Amino acid sequence: MSRLASQMPMLRAALVGLAGALTAQVAGLPVAALIGASLAVSAGAWAGWRLAVPNGLRNIGFLGIGLSLGSGVGPAILHDLEQWALSLALLALSLVATLAVGAAILGRVAGQGRETALLSASPGTMSYALAIAEERNADVTAVLVVQSMRLFLLATLLPVLVQGLAGSATPLAAGPGGMALVPLAVLAVAGALAGAGLSRLGLPAAWLVAGFVISGFAHATGLATGLLPPQALFAAFCLTGTVIGTRFSGLTRADLGRNLAATLLAGAVSTAVSLGFALVAAGLTGLPLGQLWVAFAPGGVEAMAAIGLALGHDPAFIALHHLARIGILMLLLPLALRRGQPG
Repeated sequence: MSRLASQMPMLRAALVGLAGALTAQVAGLPVAALIGASLAVSAGAWAGWRLAVPNGLRNIGFLGIGLSLGSGVGPAILHDLEQWALSLALLALSLVATLAVGAAILGRVAGQGRETALLSASPGTMSYALAIAEERNADVTAVLVVQSMRLFLLATLLPVLVQGLAGSATPLAAGPGGMALVPLAVLAVAGALAGAGLSRLGLPAAWLVAGFVISGFAHATGLATGLLPPQALFAAFCLTGTVIGTRFSGLTRADLGRNLAATLLAGAVSTAVSLGFALVAAGLTGLPLGQLWVAFAPGGVEAMAAIGLALGHDPAFIALHHLARIGILMLLLPLALRRGQPG
């Protein structure tokens, strides 16, 4: 096989994703790059096209989102953490409810076994859930389909729902010229090195976490100011949407159809659960409903963080809640799977 032929799935995915992102932007959709790329690449994958995003390119996109999230961190972050304790507690309760309700639906409607249903219902920890499914001989394909479909639906529909119900916030001000090129390059290199190290340790969303922590520290201490250039953020959103779409590459229509009804029902119910807890949190804390809903939404940290960022909500709040969700689920899932097991 020639080198060009081996690169075709990547080139095809990049072109389709970019075309979808630009089309959505012209159409005026919220979070246009993410939604447009997700829709276009998913459609291509469902049509049987071979599409792929290399891990290195994927990581660059996730790093860009992390760096942008960190640019919203200010000196008052420690005070903010105290104010967010209640919403974090409600987030933990919402995860228990989402797991229980989602697993029950997938078990009864799709006939999934208990372990497969729990792993499929786990909101936003796809790589972790797939690793456990492989280890425990659960139905890996079913877990992949349900997780991918839920993420796709949230990435494409949640921005529209949040904007329609709660509206967008005022985007962060970038300051004169945004972030200077030299500090941005330094943060990018430091984030890449940290991301590579965290990835070797097996940390989920390692490159996004690294970018967020590095950029957040620099902005909180005044070592860096300003936001990422709009073109860089557009590219990061487009890459993330393309990655979401490629999740369906290689899956057959039978794989998708077998779990479609249950996935749609479980996704709708889990999204409604997150909205319910967001409404409670908004009433108790006075924080914006849209910000809380994106923070509680049962999707992947990269996509949900991108949505919150694009809609103008507090990026540090969104990132912290989704990173906390990963930590809670990494503790909660093994406990849930152990229940009912012999010995």
